[in-house]
Amino acid sequence: MRLIRGATAVLVALTVGCAGLPAKHSPVQLTRSAPLEGLELQAGGSWPVQEWWKRYQDSTLDELIVLGEANSPTLATAHARYDTARQSVRLAAAESGAHLEASTDADRQRLSDNGVFPPRLLGFTWYDQFDLGLQASYTFDWWGKQRDAVEAAVDQAHAAQADRSAAALMLASSIADTYFGWQADQNRLALAREKESAVGAQGKVAAARVRADLDSADELSNSDLALAAVREQIAALEGSAKLRVVALAALVGRPIADLPLLSAKALPTLRGTLPDDVKIDLIARRGDIAASRWRVEAAEKSLASARAEFFPDITVNALLGFSSIDMAKLLEYGSRVPQITGAIHLPIFDGGRLKARYGAAQAAIDSAVASYQDTVIGAARDVAAQATMLAQVEAQRTQRARQVAAALRLKDAAAARVRQEVSDSRSELMAIASWIDQRDALMQLDAAALSADIALQRALGGGYESPQKLANSSSTTATP
Repeated sequence: MRLIRGATAVLVALTVGCAGLPAKHSPVQLTRSAPLEGLELQAGGSWPVQEWWKRYQDSTLDELIVLGEANSPTLATAHARYDTARQSVRLAAAESGAHLEASTDADRQRLSDNGVFPPRLLGFTWYDQFDLGLQASYTFDWWGKQRDAVEAAVDQAHAAQADRSAAALMLASSIADTYFGWQADQNRLALAREKESAVGAQGKVAAARVRADLDSADELSNSDLALAAVREQIAALEGSAKLRVVALAALVGRPIADLPLLSAKALPTLRGTLPDDVKIDLIARRGDIAASRWRVEAAEKSLASARAEFFPDITVNALLGFSSIDMAKLLEYGSRVPQITGAIHLPIFDGGRLKARYGAAQAAIDSAVASYQDTVIGAARDVAAQATMLAQVEAQRTQRARQVAAALRLKDAAAARVRQEVSDSRSELMAIASWIDQRDALMQLDAAALSADIALQRALGGGYESPQKLANSSSTTATP
């Protein structure tokens, strides 16, 4: 009868303890593809490789990116966040499962003359107490609370790892864009100095004609104005190149003196294309999207752990110890003090705190899902913008190349007339200046195309590939 009454009492307590249990959470269904339709850029390309910048075949760029990966403060911060997340996994794992502790105590104490057992009855005033014990405890994870907490910490670590990859990609693309911007400045400087020579020669011709009273003094003013404009452009390009060197030093986290020697080179002329499966696989190819996905899963695991708090906890404690007032007898068989206890934690009057925690966990899922959707849309917008930019620049470049060819023909025709003494050198010098202007405009389009190609490599994930099969699966987090 006592056994029946005890079992009934436990059953009632368990029922009360689980009162107010929230309904089981339905797994989140996330977007499986990026909203990319109607892009003009030609498809049929491949996804970027992990070291995507080597496609430009520039050893100086390779060296700059290696320096950046080793010294960048931004990347160091991402590494630190990842290390912190890994330690959180270890902490969550350590708090679950069995615990084993060893302890030893040695005390010397005086008995009170007015205590329950006065010294005159026991025959001594001072006594020693020696204890040696090994205590073990284990909480049964029947509802999955500890398991879900560990898995949530693991998912957060995965998110931090994906964030680290995204930070490395952003750093590499920024270095590449800044470096090739410097190269573009150098190429444009060479053209500007060519034009300075042509405009200067025009000025000399104008001065000679003014001295010969063939032209008015206004021609000298026009020549000075053109020469000053060219020199202003040279000064602006030189300043831009210096600023880019400063930016490179900041990106790689080293002084300017530690940068590799920069030398002017022709810009690479690679043209990016989109992969055929960009809509489906983009989600698995972007580190920021993968990080958002991991955070959704971590939030779901945290919610499952919060729901398991509504169930009772059962803990078993065991003690294997020795206790003696004589140290010489501490390890004798008669000094043993074994103990085993069981405890049930019933959240009977804790429903308000548990419901608040569960509500916060639900809100965290909503926030993580919204962040994921925003990241996917942002990634699609990024890819679409760079693809459109490349298509636009390519169309402009085709027409600009025709203008360069036409300007070259005009220059050659003017040079032929000068050789035939049909006209003076002014027409040839003006044609040379016009031809240089067209080449400079084409150079700017080449630089814009290269910058857009770098941005496209970044938008496509820069060689990252999530270990999750995001495109073909949805969240299947289980809750108890």
